[in-house]
Amino acid sequence: MGRPTLTVGDIFRRYGEVSRQATSRTLSTAQRRVMAAIESCRTAAFGGHVEQCDRCGHTRVWYNSCRNRHCPSCQSLARAAWIEDRTADLLDCEYFHVVFTVPQAIAEIAAQNKAVVYGILFRATADTLRLIAADPRHLGAAIGFFAVLHTWGQTLMHHPHLHCVVPGGGLSPDGTRWIACRPGFFLPVRVLSRLFRRLFLDALQEAFDTGRLHFAGPLQALTDPAGLAAHLQPTRHTDWVVYAKRPFAGPQQVLEYVGRYTHRVAIANQRLLDMDDGHVRFRYKDYRAASPQTPQTMTLDAPEFIRRFLLHVLPTGFHRIRYYGWLGHRHRAETLARCRQLLGTTAAPPITDDTPPSSDYRDHYESLTGVSLRRCPVCADGYMIVTECLLRARRYPALPDSS
Repeated sequence: MGRPTLTVGDIFRRYGEVSRQATSRTLSTAQRRVMAAIESCRTAAFGGHVEQCDRCGHTRVWYNSCRNRHCPSCQSLARAAWIEDRTADLLDCEYFHVVFTVPQAIAEIAAQNKAVVYGILFRATADTLRLIAADPRHLGAAIGFFAVLHTWGQTLMHHPHLHCVVPGGGLSPDGTRWIACRPGFFLPVRVLSRLFRRLFLDALQEAFDTGRLHFAGPLQALTDPAGLAAHLQPTRHTDWVVYAKRPFAGPQQVLEYVGRYTHRVAIANQRLLDMDDGHVRFRYKDYRAASPQTPQTMTLDAPEFIRRFLLHVLPTGFHRIRYYGWLGHRHRAETLARCRQLLGTTAAPPITDDTPPSSDYRDHYESLTGVSLRRCPVCADGYMIVTECLLRARRYPALPDSS
């Protein structure tokens, strides 16, 4: 797939200042930093280099990326590296995709308390899966899985949910057997939903009681215990959305599917159509429509598009991919080896390469994607040679004055 003609960076560069003026009182420092990074991504602000073909003389300028995890233009290499690392973890068994979603009333609280509520979402989800899987009435096994946080829907509105990828089985309590789930069925979603709701609400109440939740603006009334209780009351009597998708066709499909979720925030550049006259158009899927797979088109005012994108800026240092059970980092290697032994399979042989690892990003990119950045894109015979290095304009993009 070629490079998109329109990027989120283009939109930020054209309309970012207008958006800042419209939302100057509500933008957080983290959001301002993300805006500054994306606006400067692949521009002279970060420096770069000039290359020339040694055959035809074709010249091109490469500007450096911002490497911000929220930037849609900077994640392809990180995604490829993550997939390469995760290939070693795959087992020869069914895999299930389980999604945990919080109600809108909880999403409103999460928007003002991201680190706390997103952390509760991870813990409640992990505890729900491990407890139900360990129950002899269901699977009776210790499982391993990873979870990826998504905070957006197709129209970029705030919609926190977790995507979990779980092998279809686990280790017996004594570690001597692999216990497989029923073909095509992992765990009962109704049971998962009810336990998830209880664990989440208990943890949320504990966070409120210990003063870790803060409210402002339209949620100011929730600072009073009675106000919070009234806000949460409807959520205690509704079914929370938990669903398990059909098993993946195989290990390779696991990585191809999940790779779309792990290194993407809000929207991919490929979904953008155009920006003109203060508006941004992009494609989306309406999953409530009769034909949900048919792309629809949405048009937003540019400041509203930017506002929605910035809803999904994560708290500094927050990890949106987490590993649990025997996929946790501490005992992953030995436990996976035990699982393969019990499944009667062996790990793929390690790739041996006597060539010393290169620090050049072009070598790394080619090893992960198979695409050469050194070959001339015009004549295809020559190689691009660096002829000049361009210094960055400043150490970091300047943050706008928020006073």
